[in-house]
Amino acid sequence: MVRAMATDTHAEAKAILRYVRVAPRKVRAVVDLVRGKQVGAAMALLKFTPRRAARVVEKLLKSAVANAEQREVGDVDELWVARAYVDQGPTLKRIQPAPMGRAHPIKKRTSHVTLVVSARHTAKPRRG
Repeated sequence: MVRAMATDTHAEAKAILRYVRVAPRKVRAVVDLVRGKQVGAAMALLKFTPRRAARVVEKLLKSAVANAEQREVGDVDELWVARAYVDQGPTLKRIQPAPMGRAHPIKKRTSHVTLVVSARHTAKPRRG
């Protein structure tokens, strides 16, 4: 489920992907790569990142850029990833049968990913 929202106060566009079946810890590692970068550089980085979460974030970034174009936030070449964060969604609880009639729990975690692109660079520069 992808939600699209845009706010007029700061000239930014938002895309939200909810209930994605990738653990938040794994998605955060990919989102940290693109936060604060220009959209073109972020797309190139995601395209060559060999992680499953990179495909999810790349698709979401394309959606955020399309929302920005629709809302006429600014030129696509001028857009930046202003904010990007991952929240934990509901956990699907399963069991793995174990010896002697026992059961080990399996937690299938889900994520809610939010990307906000802006016409001007509002994110703080990253150190390191």
